Amino acid sequence: MSGNRDGLPEAGYAPAGAEESVLANRAWWDDEASEYLADHGAFLGADRFVWGPEGLTEDEAQLLGPIGDLIGRRVLEIGCGAAQCSRWLATRGVQAVGIDLSIGMLNQTGPVAPGDTADLDDAADPDGASRTPGLVQADARRLPFADATFDHAFSAYGAVPFVADPEQIMSEVARVLRPGGRWVFSVTHPMRWAFPDDPSERGLTAVRSYFDTRPYIERDAAGRLSYAEHHRTLGERIRDIVRAGLELVDLIEPRWPAGHDRIWGGWSPLRGRLLPGTAIFVARKPT
Repeated sequence: MSGNRDGLPEAGYAPAGAEESVLANRAWWDDEASEYLADHGAFLGADRFVWGPEGLTEDEAQLLGPIGDLIGRRVLEIGCGAAQCSRWLATRGVQAVGIDLSIGMLNQTGPVAPGDTADLDDAADPDGASRTPGLVQADARRLPFADATFDHAFSAYGAVPFVADPEQIMSEVARVLRPGGRWVFSVTHPMRWAFPDDPSERGLTAVRSYFDTRPYIERDAAGRLSYAEHHRTLGERIRDIVRAGLELVDLIEPRWPAGHDRIWGGWSPLRGRLLPGTAIFVARKPT
């Protein structure tokens, strides 16, 4: 979750519409892609699948299933950024495709033309193993894929918290998943929204209502929305999943590991010992 940043004409909690959030966040990530990776690229790696600032990896958690069971499967990453997670899967023989709203983030992996689409069959070797992920520039609320195209889908802090209508993402994921497919996504733990986004002791005192679901927004000097991050309670996240026709399988709240001393925004060892920072929702499409 972002925090109020010095020098902004307007930053705080206020309503923001669905379409203006998409336009603002696309521009923000296009502009900030290089700086974001300069700050966090060492932690994220070139082909590392990490679920959040606590450092929980898919190799450890196997939330999509054992890697051996994923070989040759088609897996979609929603809000892939520079596609580190998709690349991790692809190098292990998974037919991975990553989509992101920001062409600036996608271009951190190599040039991608706006509106590019991935040919899933062309991305696979003759033995069915994909060696590099396909990349698509698209809005997660309107996935450019046919029904029942993917075996699994996931998102590690991508797309879901940046839209005003996440129920659209849930419905679209349910549409493109095959029966029995998993949908796993991580977001800032909803409880964190009651606390300042501060890694110090100041971040341990609640200052807002957990039930206040106004997004955090930033506006420029002309009053245009330049960034939006949207809050949902745990109950609202679960209802979005269930209303899309998916089944909730698990909710994981990773603990801050001993010896992990990295500070990332409001995440820190101090807060991590006392407050959950990440929520990972594991759902499946019924067979």
